[in-house]
Amino acid sequence: MADRPAGAVHATGNAVEVRGLHVRRGKTEVFQSLDLDIPRGQITGLMGPSGCGKTTLMRSIVGVQKVAGGSVAVLGEPAGTHLQRHRVSYDTQAASVYGDITITQNLTYFARIVGASRADVDRVIDQVGLRENARQTVDSLSGGQESRVSLAVAMLGSPELLVLDEPTVGLDPLLRAELWSIFRRLSDAGATIVVSSHVMDEALRCDRIVLMRAGRIIADTTPSGLLAETGETDPDAAFLRLVEKDAAAEHHPRTRREARREEEE
Repeated sequence: MADRPAGAVHATGNAVEVRGLHVRRGKTEVFQSLDLDIPRGQITGLMGPSGCGKTTLMRSIVGVQKVAGGSVAVLGEPAGTHLQRHRVSYDTQAASVYGDITITQNLTYFARIVGASRADVDRVIDQVGLRENARQTVDSLSGGQESRVSLAVAMLGSPELLVLDEPTVGLDPLLRAELWSIFRRLSDAGATIVVSSHVMDEALRCDRIVLMRAGRIIADTTPSGLLAETGETDPDAAFLRLVEKDAAAEHHPRTRREARREEEE
């Protein structure tokens, strides 16, 4: 479970505030009226199965998703404004780098776009542990190394908010652990991180957990709160317990309304 070391930075307030978000893709309503607050200076995990709306929510946060209604405020400004270009970074599921040039060349190119220095290129190469590979082309790297290059791009300029869409998908446990160590160091230095995953044991590495199902948030809690609420010791079992509870509420709408009323009271 995530434990912050002594001396870690604790920011206050919310980095992201979502109110009444309505997103429609074709004839499908992804979100009808979604509300969510994401605290500053923490790692917030968006957890849930594929197709539950994680990527659509992340795209809404960085301002590249067309929305039908509602609002998304990021660092005190509407999502996607020009002012956020240097304050917010987005690492998509697909590697956002060029395969036929080296790691250093990739990072130098993206550094120019965001106005970062050459020293910053060296910094992120060292932080993701790719100094020995810096002159290799991306096509010659392993999948885990390529993921770290994409993360390094997202880290250029020391953004206040990093939005990472399933950055550990397909990686072995050791590489996943290495990336999560990087996320924790960034968070301890004051950055806000939003990271999505459908691997539930990664939930225990977060400060907060937002569990999603079918375009809805079924839990907004902490790792310890998740296990305590469900009485489980395994995060997969805990999530399944919440899914079963949510599915039962779908068949009894009055139960869901009562639960919401109790929360408001």
